Amino acid sequence: MYKNLLEILNKKKITMKAYAEFLGVSEKTVQNKVYGRTEFTLSEATKTCSFIAPEYKLDFIFEKEETAAEAGALAAATA
Repeated sequence: MYKNLLEILNKKKITMKAYAEFLGVSEKTVQNKVYGRTEFTLSEATKTCSFIAPEYKLDFIFEKEETAAEAGALAAATA
């Protein structure tokens, strides 16, 4: 999940629907991206940084937070 991105969108009062329209994708697609089920493209990430959150660095906005399920899967895979 991209917690920092979610916080920025909430702070700026940008809905998932509006963010999806901005990126030119469906609302379901943007939800999948924000919650880490699918990846953002480089152009989506740079567009977000340039127009929605230019005051933040790309690394900060798109810092992925592991969910408990992802952490458990990683631990199982490396055991």
